[in-house]
Amino acid sequence: MYSAGIDYHKRYSVVNIMDDHGTIVVDNARVNGNTLYGFRQVFAGVDGPLQATFECGRNWGYLYDLLEETGSVERIVPAHAAKVKVIGEAEIKTDKIDARMLAHLLRADLIPAVHVPDAATRMRKDVLRQRAQWVQLRTRVRNRVHGIIDRYPEAAMPKVSDLFGRQGMRALKKVELPGDERALLDQHLAALALLAKLIKACQRLIDRAAQGDADEHLLLTVPGMGPVIAPLVSVEVDGITRFSSAAKLCAYAGLVPSTYSSGGRTRHGRMLHSCNHWLKWAFIEASWVAMKHDLYFGGLYKRHRARGKKATTAITIVARRMCTIVYHMLYEQRAYEHRPLRFAAPGRPGRLLTESHMVA
Repeated sequence: MYSAGIDYHKRYSVVNIMDDHGTIVVDNARVNGNTLYGFRQVFAGVDGPLQATFECGRNWGYLYDLLEETGSVERIVPAHAAKVKVIGEAEIKTDKIDARMLAHLLRADLIPAVHVPDAATRMRKDVLRQRAQWVQLRTRVRNRVHGIIDRYPEAAMPKVSDLFGRQGMRALKKVELPGDERALLDQHLAALALLAKLIKACQRLIDRAAQGDADEHLLLTVPGMGPVIAPLVSVEVDGITRFSSAAKLCAYAGLVPSTYSSGGRTRHGRMLHSCNHWLKWAFIEASWVAMKHDLYFGGLYKRHRARGKKATTAITIVARRMCTIVYHMLYEQRAYEHRPLRFAAPGRPGRLLTESHMVA
């Protein structure tokens, strides 16, 4: 089988194709514009079965679909960019060298491949991520509003449970602030109004394309996972069977610390950076809600806070436990069961008795 290495860029790609023996068949062909016609022209010079690889970047889905459409590529292996860099890093780096290196790694079956969702799942994932992004931006704007109000404690603001509820928003529009602070506050309120419209628009897209699959229904039973977080977790996981254990899912979600072990010494560092950041965000957000409304997650959070853990550390522990429970729920297709946090018998107070929270 012929192996094609593609160094993919925004406006062009460089393609290198070699046979099973490493003999170069197509030497650094350039495809301007990344067009279907251009790739078909390059692949036309190959008279046998072809496999192709490229590093996954920001817009990898477009190239993947394009290669499928050519009809010439039997096997497409998108490469994990960071892992490929570790394997094939060179002191001299050019487009031609990168394309040739990818072809060599593919020929030797050394490409660290990534999971490829289908086109419909990728589209749904983009919509859910867009809504989550607007929510994150709204949180940042709300924090800035809190900062403005907190700078002027003498401002006549009524005591309300929700500063951004109906009563709180009326007060924000009328509060008197010195200098340009009033104008800045008005800008923030206008931004919040626009973000509210964008979030509703994204939610309509989500509701219109609702799949209602079994995994999503199960996730809705988990405390803290509502009609937004549950679909996001479902599409980001995209099939629990691709993870061999709960620990693998927790690592994929970035909920485990990095580990450095050498010479008999082991040190744990920051949380894993190379992870699915959207899945991590979803579990953290769900944990903040679950901690307030579920006895088990609330007890787990309070226990670690009482042991001197910071709030962010304690909520990450809760998120990792939630991720572990979600793995077993999806793997066994069982719903969540509310249970209190229980401890082992005296003498081993640190061990938890309750590890599984599911019902058939």
